[in-house]
Amino acid sequence: MSKAPRVTAAALAIGDELLSGRTKDKNIGHLAEMLTAAGIELEEVRIVPDEQERIVEALNALRARYTYVFTSGGIGPTHDDITADAVSAAFGVACDHDADAVALLGAMYVERGMEFTDARRRMARMPVGSRHIENPVSRAPGFVIGNVYVMAGVPAVFQAMLDNVLPTLQTGIKILSDKVDCPFGEGDIGDALAVIAKAHPDVNIGSYPRFSGQKFSTEIVIRGRDLQAINNAKADVEAMLSDIASHKAATVV
Repeated sequence: MSKAPRVTAAALAIGDELLSGRTKDKNIGHLAEMLTAAGIELEEVRIVPDEQERIVEALNALRARYTYVFTSGGIGPTHDDITADAVSAAFGVACDHDADAVALLGAMYVERGMEFTDARRRMARMPVGSRHIENPVSRAPGFVIGNVYVMAGVPAVFQAMLDNVLPTLQTGIKILSDKVDCPFGEGDIGDALAVIAKAHPDVNIGSYPRFSGQKFSTEIVIRGRDLQAINNAKADVEAMLSDIASHKAATVV
């Protein structure tokens, strides 16, 4: 029986406001959670300013390395929304008003009794040859070209677009996880945990410190694609913690 292939992804968040701190990104965490549930590994995240050269450089690097690239931001109606132009440049195609997008947006603004201005028409621009990503929230579509999925930066719209994209993607083996609550700080377990991690190369073991206000503890998370491998590593972690507890008790006595 052949193994399902690894499916990988990167996220590219676009916008000066993210880098200045004026806007706090809410899309990357949601994307990571949804992709992980689908068995797609989000392996890299970049944030770039509203500069075409920087967007093109990052996009070309990421799309060559990963199965999928998901971008957020920069497809609105204002002058600094340049993502469509940058993606077009990265793929070497023209950026033009898409006839179906123009019709879709035009009809929407008629329904709302609003003028379909040139600024609003900008939201219908996309690389020639791309396909729409439906936007059930505000109707202005995102688009996909090659392995790049270009979506809005507004979290509600991004999430709605992602819901439409996910069923179309190739998925891999879902990543499983288990955890062990450790009553000791990372300084007490670091060396022993490194030995266990080396002995279990088929899983990923992460340690996450916690502080109650009085003492440190650690959450140890074990991730992998094989449940038995996770269970084996967990058993070794629990045995290690038992040894440390026994040693500390003997030292106190």
